[in-house]
Amino acid sequence: MSTPDSRSAQEPGQAARTLTVTGLNHALHDGYTDLIYVLLPVWQTEFALSYGLLALMRGLYAGAMAGLQIPVGRIAERIDGKIILILGTALSALGYLFAGLSGGVLGLGLALTLSGAGSSTQHPIASSAVSRAYGRAARGPLGVYNFTGDLGKAAIPALTSLLLVVMSWRHALLLLACVGVLVAGCMALLMPAVGRAQTSKATGSARAGRGRGGFQWLLWIGILDTAVRMGFLTFLPFLLRDKGASLPTSGFALAMVFIGGACGKFTCGWLGERVGTLRTVLLTEGGTAACILAVLALPLTPAIVLLPLLGVMLNGTSSVLYGTVPELTPAHRTERAFALFYTGTIGSGAIAPVLYGLLGDALGATMATVATAATALAICPLALALAPHLSDGVGSPRSDA
Repeated sequence: MSTPDSRSAQEPGQAARTLTVTGLNHALHDGYTDLIYVLLPVWQTEFALSYGLLALMRGLYAGAMAGLQIPVGRIAERIDGKIILILGTALSALGYLFAGLSGGVLGLGLALTLSGAGSSTQHPIASSAVSRAYGRAARGPLGVYNFTGDLGKAAIPALTSLLLVVMSWRHALLLLACVGVLVAGCMALLMPAVGRAQTSKATGSARAGRGRGGFQWLLWIGILDTAVRMGFLTFLPFLLRDKGASLPTSGFALAMVFIGGACGKFTCGWLGERVGTLRTVLLTEGGTAACILAVLALPLTPAIVLLPLLGVMLNGTSSVLYGTVPELTPAHRTERAFALFYTGTIGSGAIAPVLYGLLGDALGATMATVATAATALAICPLALALAPHLSDGVGSPRSDA
């Protein structure tokens, strides 16, 4: 009987098509997610919304996306993942279509909830599709898939800002909804079948041993890694301001972090494949802590010069972690594992800024930023605890089932 990896890996041409189409889909959905930030001031003017209601609009989308990922992973055990991706993308586009047609805050909230529900499909299903397409060689491609989301975050909000100069926000959303339908059509025509997540117990048991215990460590690492990233970015504009940065300089500095972050997502997946998860996580988290403390200590100009490297360290770990999920998961539970992992990290991204913000209120921005560096260092012992469950870690993978 073939191994799960050899069984699931596609031909090179099919695997490349899977990565290309899922990457395009990832860019669309992540762009849809961050598009809301561009539209919040527009909606405030259009519907006379308070800041609380604006935050609720953002929360409805994010909540639907995060909360439905685990149910989507279970649905994938009964329906071909390709069909779920197509329907989810079409649903997300339909939500923005309804948002463009909405006449009030209630309709807008329902439309954003619908769009967020559609976006809940892409992380667990598409990540699993790439993992199955490449088999044992999936770490690098998963890093590329992760990177495409950053491209969408940069491109779609920027495109929308330009569209708002020449047309109303309603017409801009109708146009973006059409783009979503086109992407769904591309998946229907070009993407190879993903198949159902459910496989026989015999095939699933080959990887079941490493999935016991190890995945929990990986999930906690992902949660804390996201907390470090979101917590630091919350305080960075204020740290730069205290060093004398103007508003345009702060904007440029943030752009340097995001550019470095995109490069980190692209490169660290391949790095993890070559030197191993443990070494890469220790490098990126240790580097994150060192760079955060250096940014605190350095004057403005050297600190800004360091920010792209900090961005690489901040975001690079995530690609390594995503690429490790299939290794720690039975073959028939990959979609569920990705769904749980993304739910945990997205939830951490929502909660961590609040917790670090409260710490900042109590101790000041500098000490709260030091706390983010300490959190990065706290990940290192968790990585060592994860190592025995990894094929490239210290010790050997567990074989108990």
